[in-house]
Amino acid sequence: MDEALLRSLTPSVLALLVRRGADFAAAEDAVQDALVEAVRVWPADPPRDPKGWLVTVAWRKFLDQSRADTARRRREDRAGEEPAPGPTPAADDTLRLYFLCAHPSLTPSSAVALTLRAVGGLTTRQIARAYLVPEATMAQRISRAKRTVSGVRFDRPGDVATVLRVLYLVFNEGYSGDVDLAAEAIRLTRQLAAGIDHPEVAGLLALMLLHHARRAGRTAPDGSLVPLAEQDRGRWDTRLIAEGVAILQAALARDRLGEFQAQAAIAALHADAPTAKETDWVQIVEWYDELLRLTGNPVVRLNRAVAVGEADGPRAGLAALAELDGSLPRHTAVAAYLHERDGDLETAARLYAEAAHHAANLAERDHLTRQAARLNARRRH
Repeated sequence: MDEALLRSLTPSVLALLVRRGADFAAAEDAVQDALVEAVRVWPADPPRDPKGWLVTVAWRKFLDQSRADTARRRREDRAGEEPAPGPTPAADDTLRLYFLCAHPSLTPSSAVALTLRAVGGLTTRQIARAYLVPEATMAQRISRAKRTVSGVRFDRPGDVATVLRVLYLVFNEGYSGDVDLAAEAIRLTRQLAAGIDHPEVAGLLALMLLHHARRAGRTAPDGSLVPLAEQDRGRWDTRLIAEGVAILQAALARDRLGEFQAQAAIAALHADAPTAKETDWVQIVEWYDELLRLTGNPVVRLNRAVAVGEADGPRAGLAALAELDGSLPRHTAVAAYLHERDGDLETAARLYAEAAHHAANLAERDHLTRQAARLNARRRH
């Protein structure tokens, strides 16, 4: 059974049913039923036209559901509209689904779950495992999301920025359960890039590729985090780096700068440096200035303070940090790092320990705890 083929066909089949008049929730249920039928039938009798087979079966499932629902009797009139068997249209309506799943009425978590289900073709169980929640909880979340968007019409262009934010949320979940969400986000963003000519879509794809290229170097054999400056750059994926840089350069050449292109430019400068010491921190600060101009995001200001500390010295970085809200995530960890760079090991050790107490996950907490222990050991000697 070619699971990858089924997942790649899912969004276009769902979009075709919606375009024919099925509401989103009923169409999505019908497509899932068709996928179950495909898993049962295809191994022994593979169809010549897989997409056409799925469309035909899903439409029949939808009609069966409509007839069984007394509140939807008017949909029985569509029984005579079933298309004749044969090739399905070449047009791919997947792009419509991206915008529907990123509808502003949905919460970010619901938008991500619905995107993974409707566009990614993942099962509810797979999504639940990826997010480490019970399957029943995820099923309820997806059901609520489907009900929310069922009455939404595709009569206006979607918000590309919202779609990209949803995809970036998926990417940042990384890997958990039996689904690699970082790889899945890259696949979906490639699919989006093939359907829409937009420099920020290209910028997000480049950013994902450049970050993903460093994945193998981010953890030690024991699972502990490895800071960027200490990573073995020989473990980075040079093929992904080259592809990401090429995509970014083409996007920047269009002179329509957006936040994902700016972030990708920063990632490219890190990826391009043969060693950590050879990183062009001055240019990275300049790109953070561009990113701030675009977003005004306080987290960007925090990251910029780190870059200033590398480009102009730790005291310049601490001065930039002093202008920011101390409650920002990672603020204390950044302060610890800059104080260590400035030679104040006592303050740095105390701040590392404090940052560990507020760490967002176990791996980060363990890393910060080890940093504090390392500095305390140096001070004793």
